[in-house]
Amino acid sequence: MPSRTLSVLSLTILGLSAAAQQPAPKPASAAPYSAAGRQVQVYTTAAGTELRLAAADKLTFQAQPQPLETQPTVFVDPAHQFQTLLGIGGAMTDAAAETFARLPKAQQQEFLQAYYSPSQGIGYTLARTTIHSSDFSSGSYTYVADNDKELKSFSVKHDEQFRIPFIKQAQAAAGGRLTMYVSPWSPPAWMKDNNSMLQGGKLRPEFRQAWANYFVKFIREYERQGIPMWGLTVQNEPMAKQRWESCIFTAEEERDFVKGYLGPTLKKAGLGDKKLIGWDHNRDLLYQRAATLFDDPEASKYYWGLGYHWYETWTGSAMQFDNLRRVHETYPDKNLIFTEGCVENFKLDNVNDWKLGERYGHSMINDFNAGTVAWTDWNVLLNETGGPNHVGNFCYAPIIGDTKAGKLIYTNAYHYIGHFSKFIRPGARRIATASSRDVLETTAFRNPDGTVAVVVMNRTDKEQPFQLWIRGQAAPATSRPHSIMTLVVK
Repeated sequence: MPSRTLSVLSLTILGLSAAAQQPAPKPASAAPYSAAGRQVQVYTTAAGTELRLAAADKLTFQAQPQPLETQPTVFVDPAHQFQTLLGIGGAMTDAAAETFARLPKAQQQEFLQAYYSPSQGIGYTLARTTIHSSDFSSGSYTYVADNDKELKSFSVKHDEQFRIPFIKQAQAAAGGRLTMYVSPWSPPAWMKDNNSMLQGGKLRPEFRQAWANYFVKFIREYERQGIPMWGLTVQNEPMAKQRWESCIFTAEEERDFVKGYLGPTLKKAGLGDKKLIGWDHNRDLLYQRAATLFDDPEASKYYWGLGYHWYETWTGSAMQFDNLRRVHETYPDKNLIFTEGCVENFKLDNVNDWKLGERYGHSMINDFNAGTVAWTDWNVLLNETGGPNHVGNFCYAPIIGDTKAGKLIYTNAYHYIGHFSKFIRPGARRIATASSRDVLETTAFRNPDGTVAVVVMNRTDKEQPFQLWIRGQAAPATSRPHSIMTLVVK
């Protein structure tokens, strides 16, 4: 949680001692693409209107070999392709599951369709969950009895009340499968040097093997219950001492735990194919963590990539995207995944604040343009207090479940995320895009079915006409004030 202050993705994981000597790969070239004769369906969400993921306009391309400087233009070039999208989704926490269970059945079905149906909803394909409790649980708990080093008492019975049934319903709504990964907030208190799951502390060296075994127990039990695990992170926010569940791992401590315990233990248990994600914290220290983990060949061989959050110190819109680019260009054979983000300090009166969605759009556009292959929101659902949360760390979710009124409240963050997740599908390749005006933020992908999805966002108070230009063909469009639009080229 915030610190206060691919079946279609087939990438070879290489030791970085060799990979670091290689230049950054050039974008892949695709077959020639022509926009001539193609139609563009525009979907729009805009402040001050009723438009929410609405099919608003249809555009037609016309020949225009050379744009003029006086014509604001979004350039798209499908011939140059970059990373492959794994998926987009959100976290299925205890708080989300408990809130879901307290909604009327009709609203439960509405929720499932809204998030997980690719046709009637926004088509989530990715999910994160937690190993035992986080701050977004009704209380702290673990899966074993105190001092059970052999983990003989291990049981996920706690999760069988709310979380496991919730995940299974989401799986069904998504067509039978969600790409799922898991993160721990803290080892059990008795494994730590502060004897508490809260307030940071560190894993005691004598329990490193037991903690590695704990990951294996969790994955095997969830998979036994019909929830496949695609991957795992080593530790949520490893440099944050929180008043909730937390545990400190320096970069060197994480490296040594992975190469000496967690990596070999997963491999020995037949779980070496699970994608292991390092860091799982903010963009600010991302490069230092990457260098420490990936420059060690014995540690690097276990890592699929790095996860990151957005809670670093930032002013305005300066969200340190360059740190992602430095990691991506230095370690091109590793992957970047956004593992968590939300807006903090929940107030029910502010659920209609337009800036909620704009923060998501700004992050997603720039994260994808920096090389990110997957993007995960924090809680998919919270209640009318921004919880439940056992330490009062109340936050926003894209959908609020008002359990008192028995209804769902959709913030515009839901619609902003949907402009990506609904139209950019797993297996899509990011393609070259650029804007001639800084008013318009943009990214673009080419889907496996050949459609091109171009996202354009305008965070200003002014309307901005522009043209969508693809290799000598242009289609006129207009970006409304405080809007996001997805232009789907068929």
